[in-house]
Amino acid sequence: MTTNRILVIGGVATGAKAAARARRRDPNAEITIVERGRFLSYAGCGMPYYIQGEVHDFHELMSTPAGVIRDAAFFQNVKDIRVLNQTLAEKIDRAGKKVTVVNTVTGARQDLPYDKLVIATGGVPVEPRIEDTNLNRVFRLNLPDDALAMREAVEHAGIKRAVLIGGGLIGLETAEALVTRGIHVTVVEMLDQLLPAMLDWEVAAFLEKYLRSKGLGIRLNEKVTRIEGDGNGNVARVVTSAGTLDADMVLIAIGVRPNVQLAKDAGLKLGQTGALAVNDQLQTSDPDIYAGGDCVECTHLITGQKVFVPLGSTANKHGHVIGDNITGGTSKFPGIIGTTVFKVLDYNLARTGLTEKQARQLGHNVITALVPGPDRAHYYPTAKTLLVKLVADAGNGQLLGAQVLGPGDAVKRIDVLATALTFGATMDLLAGIDLGYAPPYATAVDLIAHAANVLRNKRDGLAPALTPQQVKAKLDADEPVVLLDVRTPAERDQMQLRDPRVVWIPLGQLRKRVGELPRDKEIICFCKVSQRGYEAQRILDGLGVPNVKFLDGGLIAWPYPLEPERK
Repeated sequence: MTTNRILVIGGVATGAKAAARARRRDPNAEITIVERGRFLSYAGCGMPYYIQGEVHDFHELMSTPAGVIRDAAFFQNVKDIRVLNQTLAEKIDRAGKKVTVVNTVTGARQDLPYDKLVIATGGVPVEPRIEDTNLNRVFRLNLPDDALAMREAVEHAGIKRAVLIGGGLIGLETAEALVTRGIHVTVVEMLDQLLPAMLDWEVAAFLEKYLRSKGLGIRLNEKVTRIEGDGNGNVARVVTSAGTLDADMVLIAIGVRPNVQLAKDAGLKLGQTGALAVNDQLQTSDPDIYAGGDCVECTHLITGQKVFVPLGSTANKHGHVIGDNITGGTSKFPGIIGTTVFKVLDYNLARTGLTEKQARQLGHNVITALVPGPDRAHYYPTAKTLLVKLVADAGNGQLLGAQVLGPGDAVKRIDVLATALTFGATMDLLAGIDLGYAPPYATAVDLIAHAANVLRNKRDGLAPALTPQQVKAKLDADEPVVLLDVRTPAERDQMQLRDPRVVWIPLGQLRKRVGELPRDKEIICFCKVSQRGYEAQRILDGLGVPNVKFLDGGLIAWPYPLEPERK
């Protein structure tokens, strides 16, 4: 009986998972992992929490739930998998079915034969075209050594000011880690919003408003031109297109690109995204070579298009599929919808599917709902606010995407929404899903079902609304609109949108005082969360008042400055 020789290049998420799965399916296979770094099977997504101090011992990031470190001895003794760490794969010889590797410590080279080869080389940070990125305390956060060095600097180098170049996922997760340690953080993003690949503008602006309230510096529409040192090799400042920022530490986090040079040199086909092209069994253009994780592209389940979305959850799923198929299985990986969750300070943030911008670019007849509300019964003492944005196609009602953020339980909602999107649910189906309800967990009509009802009302012509951006544009253009505030006196005393075009009529008085409103101007109704604004719009519509709309999301979703009532 011939032994199946399995060689895995990369020993982190996909590679380690594929090797472990292959061993469970084939006890007799000869399995070898080649890993360029010192560490194996580590939780890269946990590195910001190690820097923060939430994870005390770095080895926890590479331990099993039982506390056993997943090192070379573990893989050999428990899995019967040989590991060559600190070993770089230099060349793949597809014709000879062997890989040339070099030990990065000793320089020794050897050729490793294979029957099935797995490429799990991951991604590498995108490097900006700026000067002096190699000064001391200028970091990337890609490898465990990066996290170790950052924590060492935070704890022992007297860091007081940090500049994070890039307003994406890694930058904001690291921002929390540093702010929690008492470091002043400034985020510099060259585009006009945070998380430009994940969120629509108004949702990102809602997050930005919160982060500014917590003392973070947010610099949008600024490009970093160079990093300057103090003359002793240490970083001292960051120069942008708009000025200079003092810095004791800099993190460069402007994105990740697939690490595909080894595969490209071997003649394997790359996809349209620049990542490795694979089929649904995760085979490359060579049927004996499989690939997964951050070096491959995936199929988007909603659009059918190829996308590059590097995520640890996807990498682990890839490893499982590959482990099956290199041992005779026929497992398939269907694709992704880009579900992403993370935490920054007291806010939970989650998204799935398409953003409104992406949906419009693809030609959908887009309809959206922006709905704030509590994550559980409003009277329950632990209730917290969430902002939900749903994106759908107004023609067929298909849900296309969702974004949820706030201090409440965003992940529960996004997991339901990701499931709904995966199975092609419509706004009507989402509104009727039989979700669990009890005051400690949810409202009687959950917030995502409420948002689905808003979509349906808009589709059916019952709820003409304007987004915060649209209303702000009207105000800035000095349009003669009426902003109808229908909140209670107590709410108005706490906070208000100050503008001479605001008219205050509490909802309970609206029918009696409708004569105070002009008939020749557009009326935009608003309240705290938009529900009473919508009710006011329906009341005025029923009373024959023309051209009435409501503010989507109410004042909670208003990302611009609000003022307390002047006493």
